[in-house]
Amino acid sequence: MATLSNQSFNPEYYEKAWENYSTEEYDVVIIGGGSVGAGAAVDAATRGLKTAVVETRDFAAGTSSRSSKMFHGGLRYLAMFDFRLVAESLHERELNMSTLAPHLVKPLRFIFPLTHPVWERVMMFGGFTLYDLMGGAKSVPMQKHLTRKGVLKVAPGLKDDAVVGGVRYYDTLVDDARHTMTVLRTAAEFGANVRTGTEVIGFEKDRGGRIIGAHVRDLATGREATIKGRVFINATGVWNDKIQEMAGVEGKFTVHASKGVHIVVPKDALDADAALCFVTEKSVLFVIPWGEYWIIGTTDTDWEKGLSLPDPAPTKADIDYILDQVNQRVTRTITRSDIVGVYSGLRPLLTGKSDTTTKLSRNHAVAKVAPGLVSVAGGKYTTYRVIGKDAVDLATKELDFEVPESVTERTPILGAEGYHALANQVPFLAKRYGVHQDVIEHLLGRYGSLLGEVLAPAEDDPELLKPLPNAEHYLWAEVRYAVTHEGALHLEDVLSRRLRIAIEYADRGVDSADAVADFIAPLLGWDEATKQAEIAAFKEHTEAELQAEAALTDQEANDILVRAAGKPQV
Repeated sequence: MATLSNQSFNPEYYEKAWENYSTEEYDVVIIGGGSVGAGAAVDAATRGLKTAVVETRDFAAGTSSRSSKMFHGGLRYLAMFDFRLVAESLHERELNMSTLAPHLVKPLRFIFPLTHPVWERVMMFGGFTLYDLMGGAKSVPMQKHLTRKGVLKVAPGLKDDAVVGGVRYYDTLVDDARHTMTVLRTAAEFGANVRTGTEVIGFEKDRGGRIIGAHVRDLATGREATIKGRVFINATGVWNDKIQEMAGVEGKFTVHASKGVHIVVPKDALDADAALCFVTEKSVLFVIPWGEYWIIGTTDTDWEKGLSLPDPAPTKADIDYILDQVNQRVTRTITRSDIVGVYSGLRPLLTGKSDTTTKLSRNHAVAKVAPGLVSVAGGKYTTYRVIGKDAVDLATKELDFEVPESVTERTPILGAEGYHALANQVPFLAKRYGVHQDVIEHLLGRYGSLLGEVLAPAEDDPELLKPLPNAEHYLWAEVRYAVTHEGALHLEDVLSRRLRIAIEYADRGVDSADAVADFIAPLLGWDEATKQAEIAAFKEHTEAELQAEAALTDQEANDILVRAAGKPQV
């Protein structure tokens, strides 16, 4: 059997993976490279199962790169009396913060402002106490109640009349796209064959109706192949129903999409030293520190415009709603001119679950929908590992041999082992590599103990330690690493997900696009025509998104993006 263990995601890796797709028979084939697919992949691979992962676009290109950037403990679910989900979420949050991914999942101090002096404080005290006792205060402090003066000391930018007091508590911050990609790299380290830019276009069944193969197309070349597998896991999120329809089966649950929108503004737009959490009539509004920025969101609206596009368009109405809600609570009015980034995604919400559905928590479901095909959907990013484990547990029932139990609860992802030791040596590392300590801290928070691997090429090429033009928070070494190790195949992959330039700079990455394309073109084997096409595609899509953000309705905004993509409406 060919193995791809101990290799990095790069064009050579993907080519070998394609060859393996045509020649190997896998125990488990996972469709979808988002957080759930990643969780299932590392679970299956670490059980010794021959595993393949197929992703149409890029890792975490959809919902999994468009979250509120938190591994949260599910505080809001206490009000729904969903204690199991809260306990599960807190357990997973602690695991990731302390063991599985401490380089990527960081403690985050929150202030929950109170607006009623007596009953709300009593109610929140009870809720936070339960939260702490269920696991919310292991690696982080317990709740602390604050007076109005105490809240305003931490968050002077709040209006006096918008707060009567508050509660300090902790959740975590995570770069969702980096986390998902790193989990998939970890799966590959344990033998999984993982490939992006590969679309499932059909299924093959045996005479008994069992699914035994998936027909796939390489979107870069148009070539096709059939992956043979003993069992397939549909982990495509909002595209769950489309895969089931393609397989000719009726699922035991369906997925309904809900749109969530966030805006990004500079840090000086709001004077506060902690994240903030507000409850509005329609959603929960988070104000989350993100480097030199604040991420503010989210919305929660039904999405009924189909799935012609991979991502929904944020509208003027969405952005105005967020601005209106936050401006009711802050002293300095935040305007559209403050916004440097906007992103939106679709949440896969479960509907129509049948009695035969294998419900392994209230918010995600796993079911065998046909011989050889398991579907999984719903859930929260925080519990991606549990969801992946549950999907593999059910999939193993389709195998005719004994499979070991899951070990992902004690399997750190790449970059985690040795991270704490390196984080204790920042001044030494800064001197060793000849960079400022801030640069080392930035890199440790993105790559953990892989930092040396990122910076190694700079020993021969010091230019790699210089910042990017118009995106000075990032180094050229990171751009190189995105292509040589992290599987970026397109300009958008680098600017939007490996680096978060597209949501952190007012130009949305356009001013960096030409220079980055020039740099990665030889690494990816692009000729001049391909490079120019990549630049044009990125800039045209960015311009279409900006136009969509000025549209009032979902329909109008979606039409703009559909026209820009040159796709028919479905």
